[in-house]
Amino acid sequence: MTTLTIQLPDGLARQARQAGLLEPEQVAALIGQALRTREASSQLRQLTKKLDADPLPPMDDAEIRAEIDAYRREKHAAAGR
Repeated sequence: MTTLTIQLPDGLARQARQAGLLEPEQVAALIGQALRTREASSQLRQLTKKLDADPLPPMDDAEIRAEIDAYRREKHAAAGR
């Protein structure tokens, strides 16, 4: 287990304490959430770069309609209709 010492502005520390956010479990949860958010952000940036490097051509109305119809057929088939 690691012990942390942090410095916060007095007002922020007061608000955090009143909200229960300075309890060890809450600090751990906040750090965990920040790490997950950072990782998701990184993955999103990587995917965006990948899509920007190889963009799909735009679809016309007929192609969009065909995709929607195919999706609906798949859903109906899976539901046994």
